[in-house]
Amino acid sequence: MTTLTFRALFMHAVPERKVFEISNLSAEMMQLIINFAYTGSVSVTEDNVQQLFEAADQFLVTGIVQACCSFLEKNLTSENCIGIWQFTNFCFGPELRETAFYYILHNFNEVMYTQEFLQLSGEELQYILDRDDLNVVKEKSVCEAILRWIDVNPEERNKYFAGLLSKVRLALTSLRYIRTLMSSSAVRRDVECAKVVRHARKIKLQMGKESPTLLFCSNHMGRPRLPSAILFACGSLPGRNLANVTEVYDMRINSWTNVTIPQETPFCYHSTVFYNGFIYWVGGFNGEKSNNSVYRFDVKNHTFLEVGPMHHCRCFLSAAVLDGYIYAIGGRDGTERLKTAERYSPKTNQWSFIASMHDRRSDAGCAVLHNRIYICGGSDGHQFHRHCEYYCPDMNLWTWFTSMNLRRSGLSIVAYEDQIFAVGGFSGSVCIRSVEAYNPHDDAWHEKPDTLFPHSGSGIGVIDNKIIVVGGFNGTETSNKAEYYDLNTHRWHEACQMKNSCTVLSCCVVPGIPNIAEYTISRDTLPLLKVL
Repeated sequence: MTTLTFRALFMHAVPERKVFEISNLSAEMMQLIINFAYTGSVSVTEDNVQQLFEAADQFLVTGIVQACCSFLEKNLTSENCIGIWQFTNFCFGPELRETAFYYILHNFNEVMYTQEFLQLSGEELQYILDRDDLNVVKEKSVCEAILRWIDVNPEERNKYFAGLLSKVRLALTSLRYIRTLMSSSAVRRDVECAKVVRHARKIKLQMGKESPTLLFCSNHMGRPRLPSAILFACGSLPGRNLANVTEVYDMRINSWTNVTIPQETPFCYHSTVFYNGFIYWVGGFNGEKSNNSVYRFDVKNHTFLEVGPMHHCRCFLSAAVLDGYIYAIGGRDGTERLKTAERYSPKTNQWSFIASMHDRRSDAGCAVLHNRIYICGGSDGHQFHRHCEYYCPDMNLWTWFTSMNLRRSGLSIVAYEDQIFAVGGFSGSVCIRSVEAYNPHDDAWHEKPDTLFPHSGSGIGVIDNKIIVVGGFNGTETSNKAEYYDLNTHRWHEACQMKNSCTVLSCCVVPGIPNIAEYTISRDTLPLLKVL
């Protein structure tokens, strides 16, 4: 039966006709549609969503279509996202189709091991693998996905092998892996596949002659994919007149992009956090006094909006996100350091006080681990702290835990690999390079390798399983240097410098946004770039 509406079904009917035969539609689905016509509501379940969607699409009942789309979007998983994406070939749902496809791309490392992945057509798989926004840290995992897909039906699927292999960014793998691929029986017995791998080896060797870290992005095999997450670094330029700067770091190409927001009110010494598609600028100093203002930036629509203010004015504060709330902790109000804390509900646009800390703290660092907010170091205006405490929201209680080995104010704190890392800071006499990590399992701080540069008031974040530290004061001047820590090698590596040197930098990681290309350098315009 062709797509039609109830109006079209009955408008041209013979007046005497009392019975209408509608094929391929159960009585249960018809009952749900009729009930919706009277009540405006419908119960969508896992058991009925497919049939209901098909029926609503057939009769153009947009309200039910939207309800089904919303249900499926909320219940997307690695196991069903491909099936839902394919389903939109037959039932109209453009937003659902886009959401399901993005889910496939962003969660590819899990999707590739599902049964639905093995049922993709060759054309569908090529389309997925060709995308710049396919989220894979290592390109060899794409080769493994291809081989797994082919093994389901080698006789039928081997004809796609060369085409699929050409979509892999093989020049971004190691020369050793390319040689292993060349010697594999699957490649050696396929002439076209062998050509693809030889071409990748040629590009890799050519890149090596220029520099071990240089790559030719004009060639598809050396074209870096888009990052799965980016680091927003927000600060102010040094000087008497405030001027805000926001730069974004792309780990995949080791590059910074200036994305300063024109509507942004100039202020400094604030904190930033990312939650539910928005970056929140919390507190700060406007050049004359501390403020309690909070601004929200929509990363999808590029809009900047002031939201509910805090109860206290706070600069040099700590901020965190936990269980749908944004926390503002300590800081300075212009007169004294604070030990008060409050939290913001985006749903109600309201701030409410929580229990106060034991210590007054500004310039402290905080991070979330195991459903607790850990806050470390800082200053009370008289001394620099080693003390640390954590907040448990279920009990509304702050609890002391083991102090750091060193006093640190202006330190950077991040949770990584089930530990709390404390990086740099000011000891009371010098800006330091030392790093220590707290392990909650043994309630102890452990020394880690020093950073390459001293950092105080720097930004920090974790991307691609690496800790990135950027900017801050180095003891002599404001710095734009950046570096990252690799937990596998236990080494710090220098990264691309920011374009600007900013005072007291605040960073937040923005993961999984569909328009991430808008915040990075276009892959089409990259001639020759350094990668990590």
